[in-house]
Amino acid sequence: MAETTQQEPRNQEGKREGRGAPGGGREGRGGPHGGGREGGRGDRGGDRGDRSRFEGPPEIDIEKLISDPLYLDNQAHGVVSRMRDMDSGTKSQLRRLYNAVRRAVRAPESERQQQFVMLRARLAYTIARHSLRSLDSLEKLLLQVTRKNDAKGYERFRDLFEAIVAYNE
Repeated sequence: MAETTQQEPRNQEGKREGRGAPGGGREGRGGPHGGGREGGRGDRGGDRGDRSRFEGPPEIDIEKLISDPLYLDNQAHGVVSRMRDMDSGTKSQLRRLYNAVRRAVRAPESERQQQFVMLRARLAYTIARHSLRSLDSLEKLLLQVTRKNDAKGYERFRDLFEAIVAYNE
């Protein structure tokens, strides 16, 4: 009984294709930086229009988030509606992440960027562990905020997360 047959097609990395929704698992995630994702998810900002499930905005713009409070509010509403449509994440998971964001913002300026780098890793783990695909845009935004390394950006990220927690109640 050493015979092995492939019943499902496999992609270049040898992972199965054709199961569930496109990009449904974390396969092809490419590590903590999100590179190397499989095609079919539209993560590079292209609007494919042929997907049956909601892909969400390609990115949340950090500059608009800092300068426009209404943009922040709209993005928070969008994330919460995607959470309700796509995920079964709990309020306690979201609150734990929000508390981590608050701690990172309060960290001394010399340590703040490192705290946010680790927060991004924690967010990526939580998204993968609990299949919270609706939070992918927050992970991308967190990368932008961390690269910018600006106190105002960190505060606006915290404000956005606070609004998401509030609207998710």
